[in-house]
Amino acid sequence: MAFQRGRSKSSRSSSRRPIPGDGNSSLDQPRLLSPEKLETRARNVLLHQLARSAKSTSQLRKILEQREIPSEIAEKVLERFTEVGLIDDAAYAETIVNSRRNYKGLAKSAIKRELNEKGVSQELVEEAISVITAEDDFESAKQLAIRRYRQMAHLERDVRTRRLAGYLQRKGYSSTSVFAAIKFAEESYSQEADANQ
Repeated sequence: MAFQRGRSKSSRSSSRRPIPGDGNSSLDQPRLLSPEKLETRARNVLLHQLARSAKSTSQLRKILEQREIPSEIAEKVLERFTEVGLIDDAAYAETIVNSRRNYKGLAKSAIKRELNEKGVSQELVEEAISVITAEDDFESAKQLAIRRYRQMAHLERDVRTRRLAGYLQRKGYSSTSVFAAIKFAEESYSQEADANQ
């Protein structure tokens, strides 16, 4: 009798072990949550992400998808966050434009590419970058070239030109702007050197 009890206990415990894909495993847990709990989870995920840094609707949608939030719940929560102003793609695009110009010195084309990669709508991208003129881009290229030129003044002219060109092109500036900016930097540096003699 004792033998049978021990046997039945072990068979009972083995029948309780979760089998992958049977709905009892922890991997399947998100599917077992009620719509209300999934919505709460989606809100918490968004609040956590937005507390870390601003993000586009598209980026946040992908994050919710990775967290296995059903699309109808994700869209409902994203819509609500947009309504109350916690998600604002236009403001986000504007912030990216300002930060990339002021802190990274990126050209209009590079900023446009980044906004597209972040999933901002084409309309909002065009609106955000419309404030940058060709003159603004060239002015930024000149300032970057002058700063870099001083650091590279000790190099041979060909090496310096090649490195400066590569640096400015990586920032998104056109070849025309790049070489005009390098020429401007050379002239400015020469004038400075002459004035200091």
